[in-house]
Amino acid sequence: ASVALTGAARADIVGRESDITELRLGQKIYVDDGSCPAGQIKEVSGMRLTAAGVERSTKCVDRKGKR
Repeated sequence: ASVALTGAARADIVGRESDITELRLGQKIYVDDGSCPAGQIKEVSGMRLTAAGVERSTKCVDRKGKR
């Protein structure tokens, strides 16, 4: 028997925040646009569902393991 792996646990890295076309609740996407201090990368996550769609939250996090 084989186990199917889903992409939900995989973290995506994009070059610009505008490259994020769809963000789901709980999903985290890392943006490497140089807006965070050295050694950090911007994390964009889907926080809560609103009438306008998924609300985004952004913060700078340690880069280790994100490249």
